[in-house]
Amino acid sequence: MDFGTYETLIVEQDDAALVVTVDRPKALNALAGQVIDDLWALTEALMRVGEQGEWPVRGVVITGSGEKAFVAGADIVEMQGMTPEQGEAYSRRMQEVTTRLEALPVPVVAAVNGFALGGGCELAMACDFIYASRNAKFGQPEVNLGLVPGFGGSVRLADRVGIGMARELVYTGRPIDAEEAHRIGLVNRLYDDAAGVLEGAKATVAEMAVKSPVAIRICKELMNEAAPLPTSDGLDLEAKAFKVAFCTEDKAEGVRAFIAKEKPAFPGR
Repeated sequence: MDFGTYETLIVEQDDAALVVTVDRPKALNALAGQVIDDLWALTEALMRVGEQGEWPVRGVVITGSGEKAFVAGADIVEMQGMTPEQGEAYSRRMQEVTTRLEALPVPVVAAVNGFALGGGCELAMACDFIYASRNAKFGQPEVNLGLVPGFGGSVRLADRVGIGMARELVYTGRPIDAEEAHRIGLVNRLYDDAAGVLEGAKATVAEMAVKSPVAIRICKELMNEAAPLPTSDGLDLEAKAFKVAFCTEDKAEGVRAFIAKEKPAFPGR
């Protein structure tokens, strides 16, 4: 399937994974307006695919071009000339990209090598999992510029690492290395180098590709919706989602195959 052509993105299907590479290595893949426009257009295309029915891929992997950065952050040079109104529009445009990534019916994995600062860290946190090479650096350094996180960092970082640690990282603007990011729960898995982290992300997509696509979609929707709720409300959502899963052909096939001691062939319905 054609997912479109973009000025600053390389989009390639690799077996079950759609690999999206931010391709501005000379600018450390910084989120200039064109990158955000391209990401917006790509997520728009992906949402349309989701509305049409069966997906041709089972996961999306987002990474950055070159050896130095995943995405170093927002484009500071471009931001210098923005009015306050343009700054707000810039923030909201990228926030829409991140919320669309969270809403995709398939898992999204960030494969981080090098710098993931500011907007880069925020892009990674909009993904379901973050895998990182050992040379990765994470942080929300906006206060060093007299700014605040603008692409979701003030919300998603606390969801990932807890409010106390998130406040410390945001208030100090302090970068952390991959080992620390893994220790505090920001990063799921560590790999030795860029090639390893990308292969690891694709391997996880391949692992998920043999599971029920409907069940994974329901799980993603459920966990996103339940995260900010009190436990009792989250449990109510879970019971309703359990009922929805019972209505699917995937559930019937999964139970049949388990009892027959066979591998399930999930129809995706």
